Amino acid sequence: METSHSASSQTEAYVIGIDYGSDSVRAVLVNAHTGQEIAQAVHPYARWKEQRYCNATKNQFRQHPLDHIEGLEATVRRVAQHVPAAQIVGLAVDTTGSTPGPVDEHGVALALKPGFEDNPNAMFVLWKDHTALPEAAEINHKARTWGGPDYTQFEGGIYSSEWFWAKIAHVVREDEAVAKAAYSWMEHCDWLTLLLTGGELNTFKRSRCAAGHKAMWHESWGGLPSEEFLTLLEPKLGGLRERLFEETYTADEVAGHLSEEWAQRLGLTTNTVVAVGSFDAHAGAVAGEIEAYSMVKVMGTSTCDIVVAPMNEVGDKLVPGICGQVDGSVIPGMLGLEAGQSAVGDLLAWFRQVIEWPLRALLPQSSVLTPDQQAALREELSDKMMAELNKAAAAVNPDESQVLALDWVNGRRTPDANQALKGAIMNLTMGTSAPQIFRALVESICYGSKQIVERFEQEGIPIKQVIGLGGVAKKSGFMMQTLADVLNRPIKVAESDQAPALGAAIYAAVAAGIHPDVVSAQKAMGNGFAETYTPNPARVADYQRRYEQYQAFGQYVEQATQLQAGEVAETELVDQA
Repeated sequence: METSHSASSQTEAYVIGIDYGSDSVRAVLVNAHTGQEIAQAVHPYARWKEQRYCNATKNQFRQHPLDHIEGLEATVRRVAQHVPAAQIVGLAVDTTGSTPGPVDEHGVALALKPGFEDNPNAMFVLWKDHTALPEAAEINHKARTWGGPDYTQFEGGIYSSEWFWAKIAHVVREDEAVAKAAYSWMEHCDWLTLLLTGGELNTFKRSRCAAGHKAMWHESWGGLPSEEFLTLLEPKLGGLRERLFEETYTADEVAGHLSEEWAQRLGLTTNTVVAVGSFDAHAGAVAGEIEAYSMVKVMGTSTCDIVVAPMNEVGDKLVPGICGQVDGSVIPGMLGLEAGQSAVGDLLAWFRQVIEWPLRALLPQSSVLTPDQQAALREELSDKMMAELNKAAAAVNPDESQVLALDWVNGRRTPDANQALKGAIMNLTMGTSAPQIFRALVESICYGSKQIVERFEQEGIPIKQVIGLGGVAKKSGFMMQTLADVLNRPIKVAESDQAPALGAAIYAAVAAGIHPDVVSAQKAMGNGFAETYTPNPARVADYQRRYEQYQAFGQYVEQATQLQAGEVAETELVDQA
């Protein structure tokens, strides 16, 4: 898919932002001075679309690097053709995270090497892969008991199975061949940036954003966790630390220039600057014009909540239960704080799959229509069904439905990460309708967001405004109005349809020297806001009451989950004895 606008002849500098999401990659060509979007292109991952290397029952979600390479070429070539190549002065990549993958000594992803082409453990472990639950639990336990620094303290105090070290430990324990062949490991944003520049792995500039939020990197203890701690966690991690990195770099810095190979493959020149990589939510927050004590909610398959604050005002304060606080991870010179929810778009997509199962299973096959036409017809009917469901759910009076849901179908990211938790629905009756259930799911997302806002403010980080961006924020007025009512705050929605890609382009413009810093680039290149949702006073009290019920329901389910986990562990010990 591609869209474009005519380029201004008065402007001679352009940048490209490349955003790798969970399902597809998109590139935007942007005027480096004004932020005007000239062209965009989107490419879905072919292998991922077929879920070739995934197993949802095991929470295993892996992506093949060929999907990423094919998408890179397809999208960048399509947007780059709209202006002379010499005028494209910079580009930058953002990705989901933590999405690490194993590489050889030259930075080549193992899945691109003979013998590993179809091995899921040799691929990138997508952010929502939760196969590393046991390893995350070990990291949390050992960080508190080993006698040295608690390396989780700047990660919110709880390390998640979604993150760098837990995933690596899980893979090397499970797969001896990958453990031996992996010279090092790279976050997806770092690997793509290295691929584009053709630099040396051992001197490559790694992302501060990725390392600080997901790999327990912090200047106070000399970078990454110590060799002693890592080998205590898993002996197979021995020696890996020295093959990783010590220094990290913010996303406005120059990682290198396009290599000759990739300049040719993309239709660009070797003069094009490549900025240091970043994560999608952090880049999106920049495009969302984040400023001190704003919360930018990047709402897609999951939600990431990004806050920035002046370093001198936060001081030594640690916010427990979030996804890290890192100097310069969003805007250099400011503290970046991250939180979020593990399933937002994914939660609604799950319900869509449930209710459309008969449609996909029983819709008559036609001898007249081709398989692609049949698939398109099913998709069209499904889209119409969801549109009607949204309309009906929005019309439900919260007072007339007692259905209550928990948004934990993919675990809980924050506050207080616990990926072992499961979603739940209560108060179903013979009179419960699909719109009431759907509304309860939407409300649960909003209640989960309210818990995050409250955690920041309880810990002395005020939230002065809320900004929404991403597919859910742009497409679902029902969701955004409910969120405004639940939070009892206005919510501004960013104008850009591709905010993370625009944020990456802003970083690229600074790295290329068009703007002196990120804040200046934001002011020049920001697209502003599409609309503002204001709270409905008549609903605020009702939602506060239901929020308190949500909290009580969550406590009950979490206690039951912990009890069940304890019983399972006890049974395993008896069996071993």
